[in-house]
Amino acid sequence: MTGFFSLSQAIERTYKSGFKRSGLRPVTIDLKDGTVVNFWVSKTQPESKPKPNLLLIHGLGATAIWQWYDVARRLSRHFNLYIPDLVFFGGSSTTRPERSDIFQAQTLMRALEAQSVKKFSLVGLSYGGFVGYRMAAMYADAVERVVICCAAVCVEEKDMKAGVFKVSDLDEASKILVPESVKKLRELMGYIFYKPALARLVPTCLLHDFIEHALTRDNMEEKRELIKAIPKDRIISEIPKLTQPTLIIWGEHDQVFPLEMGKRLEKHLGDNGRLVIIKRTGHIFNFERPKTFLKHLKSFLLETNPQQNPISNGSV
Repeated sequence: MTGFFSLSQAIERTYKSGFKRSGLRPVTIDLKDGTVVNFWVSKTQPESKPKPNLLLIHGLGATAIWQWYDVARRLSRHFNLYIPDLVFFGGSSTTRPERSDIFQAQTLMRALEAQSVKKFSLVGLSYGGFVGYRMAAMYADAVERVVICCAAVCVEEKDMKAGVFKVSDLDEASKILVPESVKKLRELMGYIFYKPALARLVPTCLLHDFIEHALTRDNMEEKRELIKAIPKDRIISEIPKLTQPTLIIWGEHDQVFPLEMGKRLEKHLGDNGRLVIIKRTGHIFNFERPKTFLKHLKSFLLETNPQQNPISNGSV
């Protein structure tokens, strides 16, 4: 199959070229403990007014460059961007046995410190939202503002058996979220899109190509272990409450993490959390309504005082 044209590889080459045109460059951080983290970072340039730092944390699926391409190109003029591949994605790896969001958070923080990043805001998408939330809780002095996108941070272990999610069996859910067959990928697309019927229109050959070259078959079991670790022994009363201004963004028709999870997180955070619901979108509103998503990111991350000038709570 190696001799055949790969659309996924062609798209990724385009994305890499776009990142470079936006002033981003790839770097590799070796943490000297068996862990290596790949980043795309903004090139340092002498400027009269330094830009704030922004960490973009991707979710499950393809690597960071696929999930943040449009956002990064449009935010690069406003921020010094740090866009990592989480451990077990892209070229990021570890020989250590940890699989928790806490480990991912610690790893990213150590990698940022290695780049002399002391203060930053962050955006976490889906699984990246779990990691970002942990970073904000553990390193409150470093993290300034937080955006959590469609991440069920306030999920409890009992929710898996209570019918809160469309797929209640965690092992089965992990096989859907980390698909290794076209059948499972179509099933996943049925959950993440607002209009899942579109999934049936994608040719099988393109889905197979996407699995092989974008999702890849690397570290599949490790990625599934990340998913299974999320709800383990998790209860809301033990989830720390963030002190930073936090924007929560959710798709109105999210079938992976239902909207109720976003409302639960907003309630948990109290005055520090504000929920914005993007209408007519599912779990991947960053692809379905990218302009709306970007509008909310810029409004929240660039405003002078997010506590006194809140984004209106509600749907858009």
